[in-house]
Amino acid sequence: MIKKFFTLILLILLAISLTYIAVDKYQESKQQQLLTAYQQGIQLGYEQAIIQLVQQASTCQPVPIYIQNQSISLVAVACLKQPD
Repeated sequence: MIKKFFTLILLILLAISLTYIAVDKYQESKQQQLLTAYQQGIQLGYEQAIIQLVQQASTCQPVPIYIQNQSISLVAVACLKQPD
């Protein structure tokens, strides 16, 4: 009787432990997916910003850039060349 009781307790504890581990691994997997999506979004944002800067600079118009409290204007080098 006592042996069956301890076996039942051990099986319940095993089931609880396995459930906890499975839930923990699932949450870790979801967090990794979110982190990957976040990093991909950041990379895409950088790429889009650079593409936009290049496109605007290629029109031979100064492109203002603001970083914190500094400002700079970019101009394509090809626009600065004087005709021969």
